[in-house]
Amino acid sequence: MLAIDLSKVVAGFNDPVHDSQRIFRHSLDALSHPGTVIEVTPATAIPEQAQPSAALLLLALLDADSQLWLSPSLANSDAAHWIVFHTNCKLVEDPALADFAWSDSFEEMPLLASFNQGSDEYPELSTTCLLNVAGFANGLGDEQALTFQGPGISGTTALRLKEMTSASLAHFLSQWRMNKSQFPKGVDVFLCGSTQIAGLPRTTQLTLSDSTDCSKG
Repeated sequence: MLAIDLSKVVAGFNDPVHDSQRIFRHSLDALSHPGTVIEVTPATAIPEQAQPSAALLLLALLDADSQLWLSPSLANSDAAHWIVFHTNCKLVEDPALADFAWSDSFEEMPLLASFNQGSDEYPELSTTCLLNVAGFANGLGDEQALTFQGPGISGTTALRLKEMTSASLAHFLSQWRMNKSQFPKGVDVFLCGSTQIAGLPRTTQLTLSDSTDCSKG
């Protein structure tokens, strides 16, 4: 159990009810329109070592009944003290026990299969994962695009992640194919830039391409 250090805790939402509702709507929009970049404007002080968009999502989504897994760099940061203080959530070391997971990078993220996958009867019990990314690139660039296809998408949409290697993307894609194949079980993912998010629900098919058609970010 984390012993909260109040010196590492900054303020929560300025207006807890309305700010929480606003961020929650952003989360629904992101999952309803996979691959679309959603702007998440900070409405509170953010811990120094936290990605603002991910911190705000968790502040809106977590409560005292929630179990949260943190990747190593986050677990040992001011972000852990801040989120536990403001939500009273429980931190867990086993990814399979987590309702939510927050990873500071692709490198720190365990295999998606290690998280709670839910069940055929209760797929909603699976882990929701928040993954910090460097940001979303506009238009043409050296970055390869993740192409999204499936429910909530008209045709396809493509998204480029800044500072992502092809090897890291390919590794994530291999896990994602396994995740999607067990629908209705499987995890949902939020890709979290500094002040932007993109939803990746388990229903989405992902491919890697050099498509020049990118969502605005």
